[in-house]
Amino acid sequence: MARTFTLQVNGAARTVTVEPDTPLIYVLRNQLELSGPRLGCGVSQCGACAVLVDGREARACTTPVSRVTGKKIHTIEGLPGLWAGRSGQSPTGATTTLHPIQQAWIDVQVPQCGYCQSGMMIAAADLLARNPNPSVAQIRDHFTSAPPSPHLCRCGSYVAIIDAVQQAARAMAV
Repeated sequence: MARTFTLQVNGAARTVTVEPDTPLIYVLRNQLELSGPRLGCGVSQCGACAVLVDGREARACTTPVSRVTGKKIHTIEGLPGLWAGRSGQSPTGATTTLHPIQQAWIDVQVPQCGYCQSGMMIAAADLLARNPNPSVAQIRDHFTSAPPSPHLCRCGSYVAIIDAVQQAARAMAV
């Protein structure tokens, strides 16, 4: 039976009426019309659907909407607002400034096809929130060994991802 849930998504309260076990990815994409999280494998093994839930990476394809009620959810669309809040910018700064991770992805020209990249940037945000100056080995470990499973990029842009995470870490330290 469908229920009404109020979710905190990218800094705004959003109300949806869905079955409690509806995967968060469907709510984000279909009801809230956010195109950043993407459905890849559907079983938490690729990371294309990654979002931040209370600052930690979660796979939206297997996370029921009922599990995230009352928690802060950020998609790639919400990274600028998250950065604006952390860096002391005005709320309008979030509409005019990219998160340093997003800017680094552009500067380094990480994406090839781009399908997995929103999840990769979410993973980078999770890592840099916990470790502001990770080594190359720590970045590799976070993208390949951190639960729930590795982030997969069929195009093989891993070297550029490492470079972008390092650039973002430097930019965020300023």
